[in-house]
Amino acid sequence: MSQALSSTRTRYLLLLPLPLIVGLFYVLPFAGIIGWSVTLPELGLDNYARVLSDGSIHDVLWRTLRVCSAVSVIALAGAYLLAYSWLFSPAWLQRLIEIGVFLPFWLSVLVRTFGWLIALRGNGLLNSWLMASGLIDSPLSLVRNETGVIIGMVHFMIPFAFFPILSSMRQIDQRTLLAARGLGAGRLRTFCSVFVPQTLQGVCGAFIMVFVFCLGFFIVPVLLGGGQTVMIAEYIFLQMFQTSNWGLGAALSVILLALVLLLTWLLLKITRVDRNLAA
Repeated sequence: MSQALSSTRTRYLLLLPLPLIVGLFYVLPFAGIIGWSVTLPELGLDNYARVLSDGSIHDVLWRTLRVCSAVSVIALAGAYLLAYSWLFSPAWLQRLIEIGVFLPFWLSVLVRTFGWLIALRGNGLLNSWLMASGLIDSPLSLVRNETGVIIGMVHFMIPFAFFPILSSMRQIDQRTLLAARGLGAGRLRTFCSVFVPQTLQGVCGAFIMVFVFCLGFFIVPVLLGGGQTVMIAEYIFLQMFQTSNWGLGAALSVILLALVLLLTWLLLKITRVDRNLAA
């Protein structure tokens, strides 16, 4: 009994620094941001009222939600295809897919973004190849707009969507697929009616995870958007460090974090349901 008590006390002592670190480096600074949002430039809720009434802020918010939604859907489609290919591929092809998924992690976001900037600009690699092949007569506008931002963000987010989707696919009992085929279902019907429904938990979890990551993107919209596709993270930066409107930037930060916490709560609910179903 004394050994168990000592082990429990040791465990709690080892965990004690964690809440202290969280409180010191996260809770305390965020409390300061909340304070800024209701005290700068003067005490009150004027900053939140401006968020509700300012049309330019609404444009930024809708653009952010639109881009994040598009990136999440495209990244999930690509990740689903990769995960499905990995699941039913021979070992050598699985290794090739794994290299393709892990390779982006070895390069920084800044390097990858500059690479896309070089590839997508008017005289870049993609436009030069399309014009040389005769597919287009003039360069396509792929940067300084939402298209370039979405391309850069999708490239970054596919690996993050790949792993939860693959995890849900690997939990599928292959006998259910064989049973469906044995009962006369074709490949397409087996895929749509048996395979896909069993992966929806992973797809929903991956969508929320990718969406949350996308909300905080800064470098990709700044470089590939070229100031024409301002998203919420860049807008907060501009308010705080260029216009010195710290109160409005703080209010937007609080709203953004509240949205992230809501989505994180949904993700935890989904994973908890998934664990209960698996049990």
